[in-house]
Amino acid sequence: MASDVRPVRPKAHRLKRLRHEGLKPPVRTGEAPTPNAVLDCGWGRLLFAQTFETADPLVEALRAEGPDRRDIAFYVRNPHVLLAQAPQEVFLDPSHTYRLDLATYRAGRRQPRGFAIRRLTSEADAQAVNEIYARRRMVQAPPDFLWTHRDDRTLTYLVAEDSVTGAVIGTVTGVNHVRAFEDPECGASLWCLAVDPQATQPGVGEALVRRLAEHFKTHGLAHMDLSVMHDNEQAIALYEKLGFRRVHFFGVKRKNPINEALFVGPSDDQDLNPYARIIVDEARRRGIHTEIVDAEGGLFRLTWGGRTVRCRESLSEVTSAVALSICDDKRMTRRIVEAAGVRVPERVDADDPAAIAAALETHGSLVVKPARGEQGQGVAVGLSQPDAVEAAVARARRICPEVLVEEQVRGEDLRLVVIDYKVVACALRRPPRVIGDGRSTLRALIEHQSRRRAAATGGESTIPVDDETERTLAEAGLGLDDVAPEGVEVMVRKAANLHLGGTIHDVTEEVHPALIRAAVSAARAIDIPVTGIDLMVTSPREPDYAFIEANERPGLANHEPQPTAERFVDLLFPLSATASARTAARPPA
Repeated sequence: MASDVRPVRPKAHRLKRLRHEGLKPPVRTGEAPTPNAVLDCGWGRLLFAQTFETADPLVEALRAEGPDRRDIAFYVRNPHVLLAQAPQEVFLDPSHTYRLDLATYRAGRRQPRGFAIRRLTSEADAQAVNEIYARRRMVQAPPDFLWTHRDDRTLTYLVAEDSVTGAVIGTVTGVNHVRAFEDPECGASLWCLAVDPQATQPGVGEALVRRLAEHFKTHGLAHMDLSVMHDNEQAIALYEKLGFRRVHFFGVKRKNPINEALFVGPSDDQDLNPYARIIVDEARRRGIHTEIVDAEGGLFRLTWGGRTVRCRESLSEVTSAVALSICDDKRMTRRIVEAAGVRVPERVDADDPAAIAAALETHGSLVVKPARGEQGQGVAVGLSQPDAVEAAVARARRICPEVLVEEQVRGEDLRLVVIDYKVVACALRRPPRVIGDGRSTLRALIEHQSRRRAAATGGESTIPVDDETERTLAEAGLGLDDVAPEGVEVMVRKAANLHLGGTIHDVTEEVHPALIRAAVSAARAIDIPVTGIDLMVTSPREPDYAFIEANERPGLANHEPQPTAERFVDLLFPLSATASARTAARPPA
């Protein structure tokens, strides 16, 4: 059998160059590489194909992949030979390989703004890294693996930490090839670059890549490689800007459920938005037949065991038309949940200037929203002047003739996802913000942040530059063409709507029981089995709240890694879940 890869030979000229540049050559450089080298990375194993003389042992190593892991055979030069050995078991990964020459690499001059790069140092860091992996739909690594390897000389874990909150907002893993398999090429590689999709700071990914490159350069390594999906245009643009160039090495993976989307080819769900796709993926994982009726509208049909249910994202046939009509009319929703004992904000007559003036005197600011509408359209928050309220009412009536004016309840926007009258996920929703850099206009920063939000949400979240955005900036004494000082955070809209650029932050494990009870009471009053209940709260850990609205089609994908899609499919097809899951979900006697 011909070799799947050309064996690597020691290269003395690399040693000479390293010494000439004053860098210490890595330990054991110049020796032959370790044969059949495999490195466990937690989420799977890296199989260094250049250390395998023939394809047979490499295929056998891929067959040894563990459950729920993703092994990668990397640096395959002749993939056709390897694929011919096991065409039903392995496939060619549709990714490009890029290389950064560390000898010519120059560190960036710009310092991170609003965050810092450091090593992984705690078990909490390890858990936070996994949470970011889950939000990015990446294979997770056991937290204890990350923690126990924090000082490993082969694996380097870097994290980006928010300077204000201390939260981990990004991560990257580096592999030292000399330590891994005595690489005579003096190489290294970058893996698992991930940024929290809710992070607002610019340049987190670039800062992580640069810090890892500088780390490997100081250790005398010659280059840093990475693998990136061929259609990830934003990532490729970043890497090329930093000096990476494409090299012709390939990756080969096993045909397993994790990799299915990479080897089955285009399907009929390519145009589904993230909110429909997360449910379709969960149904297919369980063997439930799925039929895409209208991808653009998020409409699909699920069939299992003789039962068929049509869904539009998380809105299904199990939600009655009556419940849907209640959620559609915010005035009726208020009346229904208030009658059930759920606290609602004080309402003001939109056509009574005297009542509006009195409410402003009492509450300080008001909220205006159309009685019917979605995705935050026509909503204005924090109105403190009668003329601003009047203008907002006029704008809201372009969406719906009936308009609600309510007291502005101070606090944060909490979304609770209720499925089968149980709270499955809770998250704080925060208005969109940008961080000044001392150079860019607010308009440019908003456009940049909007592109990031769109990329993180499959195009579902963007920040519009409209009257509401300009009004919010004006209240802070700023305009779109002003330059905010470096490091200063600027709120650009007051409504915490995800479709309008807001961010979401999971707080499921810390929500006060009173808020859970309020959400369930509201869902039962409306008699809706799947809903997103929005409350204004002083803190998710305190019992104070005010009901804002109920959403009949909550975006389940916004709450990963909470099991929202799993619980939704459980509701539709209870017997499709495993016996252990059905037992766990059963209420106590």
